[in-house]
Amino acid sequence: MDTETPHVERDRSSRLPDSEDPSDTEGPEERSRFSWASRASSASRVSGISRAVRGLPGGRLTLGALLCLLALLLFSTFVAQPFEIPSGSMENGLRIGDRVLVNKLAYRFGAPPRRGDVVVFDGAGNFGNGDYVKRVVGVGGDHVVCCDKEGRLEVNGRPVDESSFLHPGDTPSDVPFDVVVPEGRIFVLGDHRADSSDSRDRLGAPGGGMVPVGDVIGRAEWIVWPAGHWTHLERPGAYARVPAADGAHG
Repeated sequence: MDTETPHVERDRSSRLPDSEDPSDTEGPEERSRFSWASRASSASRVSGISRAVRGLPGGRLTLGALLCLLALLLFSTFVAQPFEIPSGSMENGLRIGDRVLVNKLAYRFGAPPRRGDVVVFDGAGNFGNGDYVKRVVGVGGDHVVCCDKEGRLEVNGRPVDESSFLHPGDTPSDVPFDVVVPEGRIFVLGDHRADSSDSRDRLGAPGGGMVPVGDVIGRAEWIVWPAGHWTHLERPGAYARVPAADGAHG
């Protein structure tokens, strides 16, 4: 009888750890070296950033301040921006030295300026160098006349009661005018008509005193300074009954 126990050769692959899988073209040494290099590279970058931060005067505090300034710059460029009122042309609502916060997104998504809005616009090419703040009294297609028999501003045949925002003692205009606002432009006046250089003063100039909508920086939303004058600038109801320009022309 053959008493010799048959030799059974076990599958050697079952004894190999994962790191020694024959199908793996990279040995443990190569992978270890690669992992070490990757970790070392990441650590080096982190260390470099950390050294850069520590090298700033004030370290992390300065970095935080710089990030805040960057965020403020982006906000001011694309969302809202404060402007200082330089003259009395919008009194009594806006006084010299007031800071207004201008919504720069108000007209960026298809919504045009509306009658009664207080807007800030770039005056270059129409009014002169610099930014101006005025009230919109006429938009594209509007027929704006001053003054009617009772001395009132008239838009598309409808008289406008401006008493809620017109400077006390002022008339709607001491200069008569009768204009039709071209499409894509606005006709603007200051609330202090006796002390405002606005569309009336440029009726005979190129562009006829009309401001291109593309030059409008945004709508003044808030008076933010001084604190005692803090208020939201709302569109007056004076223009609510003015009919659409197309209806007036028809």
